[in-house]
Amino acid sequence: MQRPYDIHIAPDRALQLLKEGNFRFVNRLNSERDLLYHVAETKDGQKPFAVILGCMDSRVSSELIFDQGLGDIFSIRIAGNIVSEGILGSIEYATAVAGASLVLVLGHTNCGAIKGACDHVEMGHLTGLLQKIQPALDSERTFLHERNSNNTAFVNAVTDLNIQHSARQILQQSQIIRDLVVQGKVQIASAMYNVATGMVTFNDDQITSDTILPMAS
Repeated sequence: MQRPYDIHIAPDRALQLLKEGNFRFVNRLNSERDLLYHVAETKDGQKPFAVILGCMDSRVSSELIFDQGLGDIFSIRIAGNIVSEGILGSIEYATAVAGASLVLVLGHTNCGAIKGACDHVEMGHLTGLLQKIQPALDSERTFLHERNSNNTAFVNAVTDLNIQHSARQILQQSQIIRDLVVQGKVQIASAMYNVATGMVTFNDDQITSDTILPMAS
């Protein structure tokens, strides 16, 4: 059977592959894979069809929850799925060099990083990281009270805003990725993983070059 990275995958098809993979994961229909065979199969190169910017949470392994194998996806993981210079460079490589056609920003319920931001935690280098979540925290206006980690609904609302913010930052801060999106070669999407059910919910609103401000000159 031909693996996804053996052929060019259009952005819409790449997104569908992830949706199908999560369906298999949730329904215990995971594909049978000979991982050592895949090691040999990918030893001379790689061409993953998607790059996923997710959280470092130990419960949220992109390869597992999307039922993907070695060589299928690039997986970038950092607390709070925030965007930094290194993250942007990695995504630029994944798309412009390696040919991934989908960038997915993946958040998850019960996120410790989001809870820390909601509680205004300050601790070493974590302080600076959590500050990158502050824009999502500031833009959440539906909860007037209990704006802290004890309010699960508030935490999840901030999480959803944070993944959308990160997705927009990728376009705003990278001309390379922006050009690929304009050309229709790459699509940017966001989604939320439920740590209690294993299900991924994809946001319907696509992140396009028309939804953000022009690049600064």
